[in-house]
Amino acid sequence: MSAEPGVVEVDARGTRCPMPVILAAHAARELPPGTHLLVLATDPAAAADLPAWCRIRGHQVQALTTDPDGAIQAHLILGP
Repeated sequence: MSAEPGVVEVDARGTRCPMPVILAAHAARELPPGTHLLVLATDPAAAADLPAWCRIRGHQVQALTTDPDGAIQAHLILGP
């Protein structure tokens, strides 16, 4: 899957906790506030870990979905 134009994709599929958050945080360090970040993950813990990371860092969860096969898509907007 490729991200939409203007969306930065972080593919953390196949990694386990805490790697989805670590990969998202690494990408966020290089991006300006307001950037849309799409994090793809297969670890069920990411569904709770990514929103918690967003609360701590001032980012916004725009949408969080889990496919029937367990794949997670977290649409985030980076804050200041």
